[in-house]
Amino acid sequence: MLRRSLVTSLVLTAVVAFGLGLIYPFAVYAIGQVAFAARANGSFISQGGVTVGSSLIGQSFTDAQGDALPQYFQSRPSLAGAGYDATSSGASNLGPGDPRLLQAVAQRVAAFRQLNGLAPGTPVPVDAVTASASGLDSEISVANADLQAPRVAAVRHLPLATVLTLVRRYTQGRPLGFLGETGVNVLELNLALDRLAK
Repeated sequence: MLRRSLVTSLVLTAVVAFGLGLIYPFAVYAIGQVAFAARANGSFISQGGVTVGSSLIGQSFTDAQGDALPQYFQSRPSLAGAGYDATSSGASNLGPGDPRLLQAVAQRVAAFRQLNGLAPGTPVPVDAVTASASGLDSEISVANADLQAPRVAAVRHLPLATVLTLVRRYTQGRPLGFLGETGVNVLELNLALDRLAK
């Protein structure tokens, strides 16, 4: 009786280990490569044969001193490592009433208004001044992009209508039609602006 139970347990363990440790991961990998190859491989974006980023992970558009480059749309703030570090994904974990968070947000609001030439009382979208839980957001809200568009158009000497058309082109709908929010992919939008300059 004991031997029969032991053999059954060992066979079941081997079957489960083989199925879940080899068959299942291979099936998921194969389906990903066939049906979702770009996403399964990181959704990398290349320009001129050089990989410049991923459409799924945000990045900073700043100079060597960390100042925003005015010719580019700016991404959502990131607290992942030194900013958009996928190996250090995370948030500050500061509560909504924490004085450090309130001070940081107030500074970001002032900086956003100054960069975009906005009046002191202009409402600023929350995604322009707060980091996400992952710190890796590749998108900003349409309201955020609309406030940045006049600055980008002026610096690049483009008609505002042209820049707003690109904003709409790179606006992505809600996943499955009801999850999350619509957003503008910042990297793809900035690359499209660079292509206009060529």
